[in-house]
Amino acid sequence: MPKPQNARPWAPSRRLLTACAAVFAAVGFDAVAETLSLSEALTRAATYDPSRPAADARVQAAQAGVRQAGVRPNPILGADLENFAGTGDIGLADRSEATLYYEQTWERGGKREARVDVARAELAVAQGRASVRALDLLAEVQAAWVEALAAEAQIAVAEERLALARRLEGEVERRVRAARDPLFSAERARTATAQARIDRDQALAAAEQARGLLASYWGAGANFELGASALEPRAAAPAGTLPDTPDLRLLAMERDLSQARIGVERARAVQDPRWRAGLRHFGESNDVAVIIGGSIPLGRNDTNQGAIARAQAERTAVEADMAAARVDREREVSRLTARRATTLAEVTRNDAEVAPSAARAVALVRDGFNRGGGAFTYLEVADAQRAVIEAKARRIELLKRFHLDGVRLDRLTGRHAALLASAEIR
Repeated sequence: MPKPQNARPWAPSRRLLTACAAVFAAVGFDAVAETLSLSEALTRAATYDPSRPAADARVQAAQAGVRQAGVRPNPILGADLENFAGTGDIGLADRSEATLYYEQTWERGGKREARVDVARAELAVAQGRASVRALDLLAEVQAAWVEALAAEAQIAVAEERLALARRLEGEVERRVRAARDPLFSAERARTATAQARIDRDQALAAAEQARGLLASYWGAGANFELGASALEPRAAAPAGTLPDTPDLRLLAMERDLSQARIGVERARAVQDPRWRAGLRHFGESNDVAVIIGGSIPLGRNDTNQGAIARAQAERTAVEADMAAARVDREREVSRLTARRATTLAEVTRNDAEVAPSAARAVALVRDGFNRGGGAFTYLEVADAQRAVIEAKARRIELLKRFHLDGVRLDRLTGRHAALLASAEIR
């Protein structure tokens, strides 16, 4: 059909272009969803951490305590009026005496320095507890990341199980129609397919929940991908001297705090004198005199020995806690390292022995089943396929256990402590 002379070439409207751009942008966003690494997940969680303001407030409170600890006692400005009322001549106003004085306590025994030491130690403990709490959070995030990885991997296994069940169902139905198998074989196959479909749906839901839980640590949607290769075991770090971790440093800070409190209690055992100076006015002669004076507790009964002994016992307890924590950590690291090695060995043997053997069994049974002989039935094929699926599911569970033990090891060795500093800088 000839084109009219006055026809204009078609051009899309602006509204259509905008709608298409929005659609392509949405599709493109999903298509290029970033792969979330462990370090990125930990960084996001550390940056978002909703409990950080509380930890910062506690540190600020400790800093205020340091400033307050260095303050000297306030002086006293006082006044006395004597002999202004009484009997006889004492009641005459012109015989009263008025005294205005200035009084100051002189701290001895290094009380102010001891208070400052305690306040600084409390500041260090507050900062140490914030670091330990942040590491606990990162361990939770790392465990959630591993759970999400394993859940994603289980989807592929569930999909394969469903595909095998559907294939076997079709083969069994053909054999039933050819009168090679009884009717209940087809019903069994349909039941297995239905169960495999349910398992696949459950795997999808579990993966979605695991991704949502992981994303909740930084308050965003689960618009990310998890690389399947991240579930594969990584080479274990060689055994060596265990590093000094924030947990052990916190115990050391608490030990320093208890030591500083001993200094405070010892300083309190030293009595503080008070001195005063002032002016006294004599009403009878209208004269003024300078007065000075002072006082000091005798320290006869209360020498603060009980408080000193208590502070010393608390320091001993913290030192014992430190020794026990080191032993417990070394024992747990050894146990987890050995279990990870055992788990990795099982994964290796599963890959080298179980999985290939199960695959060969499926091939042999299916070959006989497809030839139509009566020696191989639906049950033999289903059992052989089940062994393959179980081997793959078992491998995922082993890898998940391997990485979860790694989470605990990373927490015990403080592997992610350096990441906290970078998150604070951001």
